[in-house]
Amino acid sequence: MGIGWVQLLIVLVIVILLFGTKKLRNIGSDLGGAIRGFKKAVKEESATEQKIEQKSDNQNDQGTIIEGEATRTEEKDKV
Repeated sequence: MGIGWVQLLIVLVIVILLFGTKKLRNIGSDLGGAIRGFKKAVKEESATEQKIEQKSDNQNDQGTIIEGEATRTEEKDKV
């Protein structure tokens, strides 16, 4: 036994009577703004992470010593 559309309609009418349509409109717009802000922050964070990954890739490509390369050089010096 679940909640039907009639029960939801009754709850909606009671909420409208208690808060009024103007207050509900304000709550809805505030909630929408919060969701937009959250989505924007998530996009900015992923863009920042991508920039950091690109910088680290560029540094490795530009001759930064990688651990495996350092060992090969040390082995040549020993011979």
